Amino acid sequence: MKYFLIIIIITFFMTESFSQDKSGRQEKYKLEKEIKLKVELQYLIYLPPDYKTSEKNYPLVLFLHGAGERGTDIELVKRNGPPKLVEEGEEFPFILVSPQCPEGTRWNYQTQSLITLLDEIESKFRVDKNRIYVTGLSMGGQGTWTLALSQPNRFAAIAPVCGWTDSWEVCKISHLPVWVFHGAKDNVVPVSESEEMVNALKECGASEVKLTIYPEANHDAWTETYNNEELYNWLLSHSLQNK
Repeated sequence: MKYFLIIIIITFFMTESFSQDKSGRQEKYKLEKEIKLKVELQYLIYLPPDYKTSEKNYPLVLFLHGAGERGTDIELVKRNGPPKLVEEGEEFPFILVSPQCPEGTRWNYQTQSLITLLDEIESKFRVDKNRIYVTGLSMGGQGTWTLALSQPNRFAAIAPVCGWTDSWEVCKISHLPVWVFHGAKDNVVPVSESEEMVNALKECGASEVKLTIYPEANHDAWTETYNNEELYNWLLSHSLQNK
């Protein structure tokens, strides 16, 4: 299994214009500075078996691992989820991208890195931009929510597994098909986290949101989820063109 390394420089601007200090008064200031952000992200990529013999564009699934797979050893990403299945010989009809979160951070702090990665993949591979999906487990479930909220019109569907995030801005993705998974006995991320997000989406008028709770599962809600072919069929059934 090959892996790739990207280092990208991103530039964005702010303004700085200070007036003379006047003690005892509030003054209006404007900050303008150039800040360079270095993005260094290691990832696995899987291409469908017929990719080299076909000229068509392919759906893309972005998989975000959990906290235990962070670091610099890319082999850790193969422990769970779709990368594990690929390593065991499973074939998928979509491009699978599985990045590794650096040590000491979380996916919700790597949103810009993930956006940059998706841009990079789209520029180098034949990606059907109407059929891009995000799924992830635990910390990756949180990252799935966060990434979707940051780019609400980019993805055709998402599937967070035992994830969490703040529900107050969830209406931004009420148009997005969402399938949420959680273990009823989860003692790491309470099932109420997923229930809260699903209820918030429904209150926003979401037309396609569903929650699967495994009655006997603890934190590991991902093994059963990613072993279920129905998940992949559900993801692939959605396209931005259908909205």
